[in-house]
This record gives sequence, C-alpha cells and structure tokens, in this order.
Amino acid sequence: MDLQPPGSSLVTPDWLAERLHHPDLVVLDASVGAHRGAAERIPGARVFDIDGTMSDTTSPLPHTMPDLNAFARSLRALGLHDHSVVVAYDAAGLYSSARAWWMLRVAGFDRAAVLDGGLPAWKAGGLGCEPASASTVPTAAGDFIAKPRPELLADSVTVTAALSDGASAVLDARSRERYAGQVTEPRPGLRRGHMPGAVNLPFTDLQVDGRMRASDELHALFSAAAGPRERLVFSCGSGVTACVLALGADLAGYHDLAVYDGSWSEWGLPSDFPVETTDLAIS
Repeated sequence: MDLQPPGSSLVTPDWLAERLHHPDLVVLDASVGAHRGAAERIPGARVFDIDGTMSDTTSPLPHTMPDLNAFARSLRALGLHDHSVVVAYDAAGLYSSARAWWMLRVAGFDRAAVLDGGLPAWKAGGLGCEPASASTVPTAAGDFIAKPRPELLADSVTVTAALSDGASAVLDARSRERYAGQVTEPRPGLRRGHMPGAVNLPFTDLQVDGRMRASDELHALFSAAAGPRERLVFSCGSGVTACVLALGADLAGYHDLAVYDGSWSEWGLPSDFPVETTDLAIS
C-alpha cells in the first residue's frame, strides 16, 4: 500500500491501523501531564515530549515553541523525513496531540494528522498496544528541513491588535468557569478572567465522546463564536488546547489561523494587559 498524506487533518483508528507498519509512517505520542509516560502505547509510536524537549525549556512560560532549528533537529532524531507521513495522538483522547500537529505546521510540515479519539479510541476499537518500554529509536536520522511559518504563532502584540480588529476573532479554549474568572487558575500567580473582546469556545465543545464533531457542526460552532470574521486567533492556558481549536477550525474550512503561544500563562501574569471577568449567571 502506497502511503499518501491523509486527505484531512484527522484520521480514524482504522485508517492508522491499516498503515501502521508502513516505513514512511511516523506515529507520535504527544501525551502531556498525567498521561505522559503511559504504560502502553500504539506500536512503534515515538515520544513527542511537549512537557520536555519539544518545548522551549529556557522560557519561563510552559509549552512555548522551541527554536525552529533545534525543533527540526529533534524531529530528525525521531526519524522524520520530508516525505514522511505523521499521525499524532495522545493518551487523554484528543487533548495535546493537536499541539504536535500545529507545531509541525509552524515548521512547514503539512503531511501530518491527528488520531481522532487518541489512544482511548484506538483501544476501544480492539487495536493492540505495546509496552512503553519497547524501543522505538529509528535506525537512522531523518532529513526533514524546517520551512518556518512564523505567522501561525501569535504573540501578545499580535493578540492585542486582533482584539480590536473587526476582521479578527480571538477565541479562548479554556472552560467557561476559567474564562469567566469564577475559579482559580491552575497555574499559580495568574489572574482570573479573560482578555476583553475574546470569545469563549471551550475545546471540549468541539468533541463528542472524545472525538471531533463533523465538519458542518464545527463550522456552525465557529460561525456562532466568530461571526463573519475569518481571521481566527486561538488562546488557552498554555498554548496546548488552543491547538484543538486550530484543528477544529481547519476541519471546518477556515484558513487564516494562528495560536497565541504564550496564551493565559503570559497574559494572565500580573501586568498591564487588561483582564475582565464575567458573571456566568447572565453570560
């Protein structure tokens, strides 16, 4: 079977299972947090460590994009070639795998997709796993060369401009309670609330039972949140679940997309960045 790039940014467990042993396929385990280092994984999966080397470890902010030259070296060490096809998944379902997919896009690699439903969907389909202790070190380094797309990442200056730009929408992927400022942020020292003008679209709203909604349903959600605005900028706690919104928008047919890399981990710090809260009872 010839391995062609997926026709979508999302693939099913069956699609992956049929191609799992193709030499040009690279499967990446992009699990984070409590799911990082799970006891089992999809056979042959290589670790894409967002909590470690796949983020900028010199930054005071979590999960920020590393230097692209260093990132490309890390990808080559995982065996990534320019002609490879990548499927990213995570053990939570569909949580952090979209971050790996988006980071690859920032580096100019488009032959990548996310596994719909992640490891839980894989296992629910009766598909086998292997112990995480099994070696998946590639026999040779890949030849991938980064082709940077810096416009796919937004900084605080870009976000500030987007908040007052009638052609742009800033969408916040955090829970409604965090967006409203009704609960304490999980990262110490951050203020409660949201950016004035940002619209809340929790990343969980894009999923049903851990899988992404159909493209027409996704388009309806984004249309309701953004109105006629076509330029979409996504934020969350640390730039991870914002990428789930980026994935959903891509599946819904939007094209002018960016992820705020610092997200609330930067904006929510004590600073002059404006913050407001919302009464959930009347929102």
